[in-house]
Amino acid sequence: MTVTHLIAFTAGLLLLYYGAGWLVRGASTLARGIGLTPMVIGLTVVAFGTSAPELVVSLVSAAKGKSMIALGNVVGSNICNIALVLGLTAVFQPVTTNRIVITRDIPLMLAVSAFLLLLSFNSVIGRLEGVILFCGIIAYTWFNYKVAVRVDRTMPDDAGAVPLAAGLMEKRWVQCLMIVGGTVAVVVGADLLVDAAVSVMVALGVDEKFVGLTVVALGTSVPELATSVVAALKKEMDISLGNLVGSNVFNLLSVVGATALVKPIAISGGFIGSGLVVDYLVMIVISALPWALMKRDLTITRKKGLILLGCYVAYVSFLIIKS
Repeated sequence: MTVTHLIAFTAGLLLLYYGAGWLVRGASTLARGIGLTPMVIGLTVVAFGTSAPELVVSLVSAAKGKSMIALGNVVGSNICNIALVLGLTAVFQPVTTNRIVITRDIPLMLAVSAFLLLLSFNSVIGRLEGVILFCGIIAYTWFNYKVAVRVDRTMPDDAGAVPLAAGLMEKRWVQCLMIVGGTVAVVVGADLLVDAAVSVMVALGVDEKFVGLTVVALGTSVPELATSVVAALKKEMDISLGNLVGSNVFNLLSVVGATALVKPIAISGGFIGSGLVVDYLVMIVISALPWALMKRDLTITRKKGLILLGCYVAYVSFLIIKS
């Protein structure tokens, strides 16, 4: 990998990180300005914004014929969100959640993961499967929206208000500029990241799946990682796990669904032959770990966080040895 490729990769990561931040901030304050409540914004605008890197990277990868990077990005990001992001966050500050995440959200994430496993057994995720998955994210978003509206009616009007920065964000044109700028940054960053990742693949002689599961997945999880660690340092951890679980569901339904709609995702070497079935199973097992670790006290302690981190290190080590 040349210095040029390294610079392009770094630039892509920075654009993804800052672009997602601009998109979320601009869209959140705009939505607040037109009357949407904080909880609804969190379940719609922010959920989309933090998953925008995964969505755009997978779409760009599929369009360039690198379908294994597209699919590996989603599987790897989901593993990274739970094992690395949640684990590292808990090491900084124990994570506590409410029981609804354990009884509803995590089981839903596991069910969607198992459904994608079944869809992938024929080694291709076609447009029909893409339609089914994308309809799933519409239904999921609508359900969360209705729940959020019902809960918001019991909250004070100013509860959890989205803060405005120094008065500038009150201006509608500034909000729109941040949305447009953030979108452009994410798209350009995704293009740079994918091209650089392909260069890494060629230079090191590794396959697309490995690059998608590791380098690209970690890169697209940077917004979640940075946000969660900063929240941990500020001890604002009340909905951290819920956000990560929601992001994973969004990745499985929306990212894979939209990518398959643009171009069917062909699994090179076959679902079983390529070893991707193992990565799916790892994703499902790691996704179930928070449920097992939190079902009694609803808390991921520092010790439990180290367990999650250990699982991520073990998985990446397995991929490196295998490659």
